[in-house]
Amino acid sequence: MFVRKADFKPFDKKVWLATPTMHGEELKYITEAYETNWMSTVGENINEVERIAAQKAGVKYAVALAACTPGLHLCVKLAGEKLYGKPAISHGALEGKRVFCSDMTFDATLNPVVYEGGIPVFIDTERKSWNMDPVALEKAFEMYPEVKLVISAELYGFSGDIKRIKEICEAHGALLIEDAAEAMGATWDGQPCGSFGDYSAISYNGNKIITGSAGGCLLTNSLEDANKARKWSTQSRENAPWYQHEEVGYNYRMSNVIAGVVRGQYPHLEEHIAQKKAVYERYKEGLKGLPVEMNPFDAERCEPNYWLSALIIKPEAMCKQVRGEQDVCYVAEHGKSCPTEILEAIAGINAEGRPIWKPMHMQPMYRMHEFVTVDGSGRCRTNAYIAGGVEDVGADIFQRGLCLPSDNKMTAEEQDKIIEFIKACFE
Repeated sequence: MFVRKADFKPFDKKVWLATPTMHGEELKYITEAYETNWMSTVGENINEVERIAAQKAGVKYAVALAACTPGLHLCVKLAGEKLYGKPAISHGALEGKRVFCSDMTFDATLNPVVYEGGIPVFIDTERKSWNMDPVALEKAFEMYPEVKLVISAELYGFSGDIKRIKEICEAHGALLIEDAAEAMGATWDGQPCGSFGDYSAISYNGNKIITGSAGGCLLTNSLEDANKARKWSTQSRENAPWYQHEEVGYNYRMSNVIAGVVRGQYPHLEEHIAQKKAVYERYKEGLKGLPVEMNPFDAERCEPNYWLSALIIKPEAMCKQVRGEQDVCYVAEHGKSCPTEILEAIAGINAEGRPIWKPMHMQPMYRMHEFVTVDGSGRCRTNAYIAGGVEDVGADIFQRGLCLPSDNKMTAEEQDKIIEFIKACFE
């Protein structure tokens, strides 16, 4: 990277990828929990979070949980028992069953499949949205018509055609779990993300669009399923004077203190989205003329929440970059760059970015699982598609893409400096 030494002055205060933005109302509800002594997993804050979460997502019921991952786990357990019946205690609800899963996502999306004994089958990524490819999903159902469960994640707050994914599932008699952890407040065709799945989950993790420092919600339109999830999340205790248990349970319920933070955050959801959108638009305008593209989305149908702004470098502008399992190297080249060089450049001025999610079929623990793409035969393992030259959209986006500092408290001046350092990487 060619940057004049005089230009190299790091930010005094780190510019983060995404951090919590607090407003003050959170303290009010935390204090109420403290003063009323409702510090455990029951209380008014939890009740209100469930009411607001369901209302915002356009569903009937929400179940407040300790994190989004427990929400996804209980979604999988509910779906598995609905599809295949209640398993024996020693088995999971999906024992030996294939499940179609998003490939380019965080592993929390699909680890619950493994918790319940299922076998993830990874569906390739759609280039125009960076989300599950509906065409590849159709191909997967042609190959495995017996599959009855799909888990689709919405990446970085930008939805793909989740409505089409739902229609494909319905046509094949399959249930859909929508991982809307990153997409709270986003919509597709005017319908909130989190409302398309038979079961869905959202996140209040510390870096999400609103936060509780932790926490999440399971979303459903079934009161029976909501009540079942609440019971499971409190160790499946039966309604008896003593601790009576007839099935396996979990310690998954949200604390009333965490719920107080979330409750205080919810009034600011739309404000945070507007701020994130401004960050995205500044990047898009500032990076014009460079051989890069921002997160793609269908502007007529998708209204993102813009949680993380990301870019992808055009193939002809990539310098040589090689990634191992835990390390990476690249060769700087005039007029070209790569994600590693850009991430190093912005880290050098005390700003945080990160690589795009590494696709699940490339992860050591899952690389021998089946991977369905739209090219060739449509089914191949990692070594097969490399040898056969089959297109792998997710791997290509991972190789050429990166997430930019997207904190909604970043100033325009800070963002302008980041943009200038990205430009310098291509000089």
